[in-house]
Amino acid sequence: MKLIHLSDLHFGKRVNEYSMYEDQQYIVEQILSIVKNEKPDGVIIAGDVYDKSVPSAEAVTLLDSFLTGLSELCEDIFVISGNHDSPERLAFGSNLMERCGVHISKVYDGNAVSYSLSDSFGKVNVYLLPFIKPAIVRKALDREDIVSYTDAVKAAIDNMPINTSERNVLVTHQFVTGSKRSESEEISVGGSDNVDASVFDDFDYVALGHIHSPQNCGSEKIRYCGTPLKYSFSEAGDNKSVTIVELFEKGELSVRTQPLVPLRDMVKIKGKYNDIMLRSFYENTSYPNDYVHITLTDEEDIIDAVGKLRTVYTNLMKLEYDNTRTRSVQHIEGTEKSETEHPIDVFSRLYELQNNQPLTDEQTAYLKKLISDIWEGDK
Repeated sequence: MKLIHLSDLHFGKRVNEYSMYEDQQYIVEQILSIVKNEKPDGVIIAGDVYDKSVPSAEAVTLLDSFLTGLSELCEDIFVISGNHDSPERLAFGSNLMERCGVHISKVYDGNAVSYSLSDSFGKVNVYLLPFIKPAIVRKALDREDIVSYTDAVKAAIDNMPINTSERNVLVTHQFVTGSKRSESEEISVGGSDNVDASVFDDFDYVALGHIHSPQNCGSEKIRYCGTPLKYSFSEAGDNKSVTIVELFEKGELSVRTQPLVPLRDMVKIKGKYNDIMLRSFYENTSYPNDYVHITLTDEEDIIDAVGKLRTVYTNLMKLEYDNTRTRSVQHIEGTEKSETEHPIDVFSRLYELQNNQPLTDEQTAYLKKLISDIWEGDK
């Protein structure tokens, strides 16, 4: 039984005010090409289909196109809602889509929908458990003892009619304890949303969504496939991919990945302004087209740095400085001026406290001229 595991599409996503629509269109076509070549028995989308609970029109259109393409290539598509999705909106039209093999999880009411597939080794049962919180499960199962996220997921699983002699797959969207997060995910204070991996012991494969970096949780049978695109610069070093799972006899599993190549990568660049602007620095790279986070190490701020850098790096998303001033911020209580002290001396002392370095000769000359012009104007 071959399954393709996807999650966290985040259709409609904007990163640093840049729309990712064109990038998502591009990666969707690449995923469809992989599905066509791999010919899986099923495709899993483990939540966060949309980036917002009320998705934009273009996000809905993109999902419609994607599901239509998948249904033409694969008999069964399994979709659950994540913490970014509205389960009610995502499930709209699900009864009609069932006829085309698109199975979308309903709003959780105490029962997780399941589907059975078959191959030469027997049945594979696929359970769909959307993103749940303790309060949701507590109400659905009328159990006041459900307090933590682990309690909630365990109770939901205990309520599933699992036949452990058969192969069972769970599709869910939660944060498993110990998983590596990135900046583009929603984080609960104090890790209160942690779910212990032991609750998944009865499953042969757990297709997880929620974490954006691809990773296994203890073993390859519990896995986050990650996002198909990078959605924060903390993911700059990630290699995005599609996870392909093959189930053989009970207990036998094979997991591999198929790489995804984005239309634009997300990269970090650090160095002095002049070096970064030199053609020798960026030629033979895709940097000018990529989404870029630049850190300048110049001691002096560059006037209109963003505008100048964007003449080369069109998709500059973020700019910051790493220098003496930014690395060591001084707390300035104030500075006193004596009757005979020149304003230049006062300003120079303040500047050095704030920037951890003295004025340059050029800055001092400019300041002297400025003060002289002001005094001349007052006469």
